Amino acid sequence: MRIQLRARTPMLGVRRTGAPRVGSLLLGGMLGGAAVYFLDPVLGKLRRNIGRDRLASQFRHMRGWLVKQTRWRMADAYGVGQRVKHAQPEHWSVPNDATLAQRVESELFADRRVPKGAINVNAEAGIIVLRGQVDRPEQIREIEAAVAEMPGVRGVHNLLHLRGSPVPDRGSVLPAK
Repeated sequence: MRIQLRARTPMLGVRRTGAPRVGSLLLGGMLGGAAVYFLDPVLGKLRRNIGRDRLASQFRHMRGWLVKQTRWRMADAYGVGQRVKHAQPEHWSVPNDATLAQRVESELFADRRVPKGAINVNAEAGIIVLRGQVDRPEQIREIEAAVAEMPGVRGVHNLLHLRGSPVPDRGSVLPAK
């Protein structure tokens, strides 16, 4: 004897009969409770008025919030449009010597490996003069290369030396005129 099992599929368009669903019971209970609360002969009118006032207050607050958000978004969009409209390439000019020296110091000493207190940076007619002591010969080359690549630097005169070695003569570093 052969038994064939069919999969049970719900029939579309057919409503189940039997026990009501839990959701329907909960909805009916909440509606009934609200009706009893608001239609109470003694306090019902007061409760309805308080409920109406609270609901109106929430709508007013929501409207104010929406107006504020709309204005903020519009102002932000206007600002973006103005930035795009007036965007221009940055006009970079050669700074004076004091400003150039400060820029070089800021960029150079941002690297924690560079000894901040041991190096003095000066600028003379756009040429950076480095003075001071470092620990390794590689540091001298790295610092000079980094300073030479900075914008506004026309040249680098490196007077850096290793600790314990004699200070280089400025005349031997500067080119002859």
